[in-house]
Amino acid sequence: MMAGDLAIQTAIVTGGGSGVGAELARTLAAAGVTVFIAGRRMAQLEKVAAESALVFPVAVDVTDQASVEGLIQTVVKQAGAPDLVIANAGMAESAPFDRTTLDVWQKNMDVNLTGTFHTFQQALRVMDVAKPARLIAIASTAGLKGYGYVAPYCAAKHGVVGLVRALAAEFASSAITVNAICPGFTDTPMLAQSIANIAQKTGMSEDAARASLAKINPQNRFITPREIAATVLWLCSEHAGSITGQAISVSGGEI
Repeated sequence: MMAGDLAIQTAIVTGGGSGVGAELARTLAAAGVTVFIAGRRMAQLEKVAAESALVFPVAVDVTDQASVEGLIQTVVKQAGAPDLVIANAGMAESAPFDRTTLDVWQKNMDVNLTGTFHTFQQALRVMDVAKPARLIAIASTAGLKGYGYVAPYCAAKHGVVGLVRALAAEFASSAITVNAICPGFTDTPMLAQSIANIAQKTGMSEDAARASLAKINPQNRFITPREIAATVLWLCSEHAGSITGQAISVSGGEI
């Protein structure tokens, strides 16, 4: 799919330095979209940006409103108002609920939910509601169901899905659509860290831990970042203008 097939020209991707965010940047740039990738680790962002003349790195802390406002203003000055904003930044930590600290709970809320709130709110303040545009949250199947040992993450991602549905209803009369993509376990550095943590805490090998998570997907595999990027491209096509308020499960049939 090339730029002429898309309804958008300028994108922001938070959490763009690795994993899904980096793949989103590559895919959008390959389609001719100017992409601003944002995150806390500038070295990682610069490494991804070096792959394409259409990708630009911007340091941001999505938990800080002023930082996100600065990101939006940087984009506006360099390329005009964005017409695609992807709230992808996220984090997860696992622990039994009775050992989950308030700090871990709050960190999950700040990054996963409040980060999405800041990203969308600041972007909407500069976007033209009469111009076709897309807000997309990279949520999770954890926003559609429950998983043990990650209660804060599930709560935050359920909140993201609720936020998306509320904004879709609020902006339904505009040209802006708002959707969530809810992947199952995805083959990223964050998953690798989770597998290492499972192995350390349970004593099973990393291969065994990896296999146990893959089995949750009925297709017995992990989702790839490229599949998520392809879903984003579809949502950005000029034919997807009526797709809004959806939580699209990319999970191999996981229920």
